[in-house]
Amino acid sequence: MWCRRLAGLFQVPCRLSRSTRHRSLWLPHDRRTVPAAAARWHHTAPESLKCAWQLHGDHLELRYANTLMRFDFVWLRDHCRSASCYNAKTNQRSLDTASVDLAIKPKAVRVDETTLFLTWPDGHVTRYGLEWLVKNSYEGQKQQVMHPRILWNTEIYRQAQVPSVDCQSFLETDEGLKEFLQNFLLYGIAFVENVAPTKEDTQIVAERVSLIRETIYGRMWYFTSDFSRGDTAYTKLALDRHTDTTYFQEPCGIQVFHCLKHEGTGGRTLLVDGFYAAEQVLRQAPDQFELLSKVPLKHEYVENVGDCHNHMIGVGPVLNVYPWNNELYLIRYNNYDRAVINTVPYDVVHRWYAAHRTLTAELRRPENELWVKLKPGKALFIDNWRVLHGREAFTGYRQLCGCYLTRDDVLNTARLLGLQA
Repeated sequence: MWCRRLAGLFQVPCRLSRSTRHRSLWLPHDRRTVPAAAARWHHTAPESLKCAWQLHGDHLELRYANTLMRFDFVWLRDHCRSASCYNAKTNQRSLDTASVDLAIKPKAVRVDETTLFLTWPDGHVTRYGLEWLVKNSYEGQKQQVMHPRILWNTEIYRQAQVPSVDCQSFLETDEGLKEFLQNFLLYGIAFVENVAPTKEDTQIVAERVSLIRETIYGRMWYFTSDFSRGDTAYTKLALDRHTDTTYFQEPCGIQVFHCLKHEGTGGRTLLVDGFYAAEQVLRQAPDQFELLSKVPLKHEYVENVGDCHNHMIGVGPVLNVYPWNNELYLIRYNNYDRAVINTVPYDVVHRWYAAHRTLTAELRRPENELWVKLKPGKALFIDNWRVLHGREAFTGYRQLCGCYLTRDDVLNTARLLGLQA
């Protein structure tokens, strides 16, 4: 394909009859309009193939930095960064998108070594840096990941020897906070050591990175086996791996656990990287991965205990991916809270069960299980959109405290410290 297109660089354009001139317009460096059949790639310099471009009827095609990109003309007008179209102080668009003619075409195009220039019919000039276009084009985004991660099983995580962060460093220095957030973003879990074993001190630690998300469980909660809430978690029973609040329309982003006291045996916490397990499904059975990312399910929480009366319903697929690069960003997996499957026909249901079984088998592989004994003074932060947690049965009195954090605020804190999040 590229060979055929580049061959036109060395051909002299021929003139067309008037009847053929309605086709794609080509604008060479001298800005004269050339008919479609005479089209050829245009370069920033005759001897350079670093950047080449050509115009079509409704879009600009640009090749730069080994990336072939296509830009709709309306998109190019809408994203103009000139002072009249974009407020650089607030980083907000000033242009009224609805005022842009949907049939707009540039009157002239010019490209130098670093910049694309477009002149519109009203004389307005738009300038784009070529690097900016690569970064913000659809084709460029397909090649990028939104959130860099290290997927792990037990061996990978232990070999990484990810350090915990001391509470004082975490609370008092940007370096300590940044180290903690880098660990959290890469692995989906992070620990803060030497936290005073009280709910109040745990709250101070949690609020270092985010606002606390208030839910039906309150802001900060104590967690014991008194069945004070209508949830299996408020017992001494073992809990299989799961993510929390799947019955929310937007599941809570981060969960904080801090064991304040345990007088008994058992009760280890289980952690499983759901994205690692999903990656294995994608490699072994891509059709099943796709099905798990497409079938919407209902999750439900019905509670009638004491003064607590709730009926929560959340809807979404087990695997949630960005459609442009198929990057997984959320796993919604909780067999306890999954409601009746009534959102798809029977023949899809059976295929979904097979796909769910494949994912469950990966999640339950012993080599993917990281077991941690939570102790007073060690606070655990879990990415609830990625890492599943569970618990082995226990005896005696065990008290935890914790909370949910707003995901946007955690990521905001990370970005302000220069991390990609």
